[in-house]
Formats: sequence, C-alpha cells, structure tokens
Amino acid sequence: MTKNERAVKEMQEGNLEEAAKLLNEAIEENPEDAIAYTNFGNLLAAVGEEEKAIIFFEKAMALDEQQATAYYGKGNVLYNQEDYKGAIDSYQKAMSHGLHEGDVYYMTGMSFYHLSDFLRALPSLSRAVELNPEDVDARFHYALCLAQTDQITDAIPHFEKVNELDPGHADSHFNLGVAYAYNEDVSGALAMFNKALEIQPNHALASNGKQRMEEFLHKGQ
Repeated sequence: MTKNERAVKEMQEGNLEEAAKLLNEAIEENPEDAIAYTNFGNLLAAVGEEEKAIIFFEKAMALDEQQATAYYGKGNVLYNQEDYKGAIDSYQKAMSHGLHEGDVYYMTGMSFYHLSDFLRALPSLSRAVELNPEDVDARFHYALCLAQTDQITDAIPHFEKVNELDPGHADSHFNLGVAYAYNEDVSGALAMFNKALEIQPNHALASNGKQRMEEFLHKGQ
C-alpha cells in the first residue's frame, strides 16, 4: 500500500493528523505527485481550510491536467462557498477528464438547482439517479426539478420512490401531495399532507395544503 493509499485509509478512519503526515512525506518524496496534492486538498477541505485546499487542487491540475478528482475536489469547495457557476465549471472539467461517477452528476445538478436553472439541472440529476437508484437526495431533487419544469406527472413516481426508500421524508410526502392535488386526486393529496404532518408536525406548507384539501372536500359535500 502506497503512502497515498494509506493516507486515504487514515482519512476514512478519521485519523487526519496521520493522513497529513503521510501526504507530506509523499509530496517530499515525489514533488510531482498530483494524486498526493489532490488528497491533501481533500484533507484540507475536510477540516475547513478551503482556500488552502484550492491551492493544492490547482497544484495537482498543474502537474497533471487529467487529474479529474482534483477538479471535482475544487468543485466541492466552490459549491460549499455557494459559487455554483464556478462549481459547475469544475465539475464539467472533471467529467471531461473521465470522472463519471454518480456523485459528480449529482453535484452538477445541485449546482444548477441552486441557481434555479431547473431545466439544466435535469440531465445531471437524471444521470445521478440512473447510476445510484437508491440515492434518496438525487431522486428527490430530480423529482423537484421535474415538478418545477411542469412535468408533474413524471415527478410522481420519483416522489413515491423516495417515500419508499425513506418513509420519514416529510418534504417528499408534501411534494407528492402537491402533485396529487395538481392531478385532482384530492384524497391522495390529503393523505400525503397528513403523512408529512405525522412525520413533521410543524410542517407549515403541509398544514396549509391539508386545510385547502379539507375545505375542498367540505365544499363538495
């Protein structure tokens, strides 16, 4: 096991000081080791040293412009700093250099989502769901983007799947209720708003939705 590999293992186990020691040694032994700089960037980002992390990621890129995980790491720092446009640029570079895991698509989609660019978020979130079908957050935000782009009927099975994967997801139950209401399924909507309130009694939107559905049913009597 190389020092880089040992350092990653130490990071995963929470032994950050030992990981830093190993990465320092790896860089001293091979100052051209782009992987070591990338790993050190990830370590610095994990402890909140974000500006220093970017320096290490950019050093890794300078040593090896194909170092896709360095672009991804930089993207994550920019995302945390709410520089979503910068994050998108970094994630897209990571993908262009061969990184095609679900997480990079999810983070790209979420960056577009935070910019309220739901249409451009859809392809990335769709791919994230395709690669990681059990990823609750990816599927929930994919469903939200479908709903935001007036594809409400298409969003319904995804909200239903989120509820199956995470029965305690109050926001998913609420949004499914909204989708049911849109499709004039009043009893289904009311059931979902009630479920959201059962999970989160102070869910104001679900409470409002429940009141509206109850008023509608009362008028129909």
